[in-house]
Amino acid sequence: MNDTSWGAPSRAGYWGASDPGPVQGAAPVGPVRDAHALNPSETQPMPIVPDVAASGGHQDDDRGAAQPSGPLFREEPAQPPHQPQEPMSGAPQPSAPQKKSAGRDLGAAIGVGVGLGAVIVASLFIKKAVFVGVIAVAVVVGLWELTSRLQERKAIKAPLVPLAVGGAAMVVAGYVRGAEGAWVAMALTALAVLVWRMTEPPEGYLKDVTAGVFAAFYVPFLATFVALMLTADDGPQRVLTFLVLTVVSDTGAYAVGWRFGKHKLAPRISPGKTREGLLGAVAFAMGAGALCMHFMIDDGQWWQGLLLGLAVAASATLGDLGESMIKRDLGIKDMGTLLPGHGGIMDRLDSLLPTAPVVWLLLVVFVGSG
Repeated sequence: MNDTSWGAPSRAGYWGASDPGPVQGAAPVGPVRDAHALNPSETQPMPIVPDVAASGGHQDDDRGAAQPSGPLFREEPAQPPHQPQEPMSGAPQPSAPQKKSAGRDLGAAIGVGVGLGAVIVASLFIKKAVFVGVIAVAVVVGLWELTSRLQERKAIKAPLVPLAVGGAAMVVAGYVRGAEGAWVAMALTALAVLVWRMTEPPEGYLKDVTAGVFAAFYVPFLATFVALMLTADDGPQRVLTFLVLTVVSDTGAYAVGWRFGKHKLAPRISPGKTREGLLGAVAFAMGAGALCMHFMIDDGQWWQGLLLGLAVAASATLGDLGESMIKRDLGIKDMGTLLPGHGGIMDRLDSLLPTAPVVWLLLVVFVGSG
């Protein structure tokens, strides 16, 4: 087809009223009218159709397109404006609306979560020392994930060996010697990091030891408060309350935020979190806190559980945002891939770690150290 457009003027003037007709051999697709009888408001000119058969050329041949067959007009447009036109080949097609996605393999996440919960609860009520070992293992794996990502993404070499040894010792010292033992182990771990890094060249020393001390505080020291909770007479119940409230808070934030979330909580840090999700976390955690304090904690009161649940929702959310800040700075989505549907161990400890000292302190205030 030639380049004549729909809006181009009619070529009837070239033929005149005495035009004998179209070129011989052309097959008009509509009746031929006298050019002087045409009313421009009633009809629209159509592009000239080349006589491919007469020219003997291919339909893409420019020589064939140069031989018009005459001024041809249709009584009705081929595609009236009110009829939808078929999209051109290669044109972007409008995508169908998609349903909200959880962003992870929900089946795997539930299965792994249930499995971890069963192991933790079993070790918690079989023997306290076994659960202390579970905490120590989680701390070591979390330190390995954190230091590995720091080295991969920022070339920061926080020494893992003193961190792992000192972190495990910190948890055990907190369980055996209380808060004093935890502080002493923390100080010794920081000193070991400083000395261990001296065996390598001085370039990057400051950033490496700074990251090492931060990792020692962030992972094992905060986890030590779980061991401190365990030392009470009703220690397993306290730890279970801490775990249940944190999980319920995360679940409430996820469920409510996924279903009703519209207003972003901290879009620059974690775009997926919403204010509605935070309200869901508070409501779920306060309800679970009232039940746990009344039925699981010795001398606990339901109103204390409401305050405990509110504090847990706040600390768990801040902990989640804190690790999101770290992951954004590192340019990663998850700290690891050890847990299908969850990421790594650190991706599960993010809300637990900062919540542990909060729950330990409030339980000591409400019902004593036990």
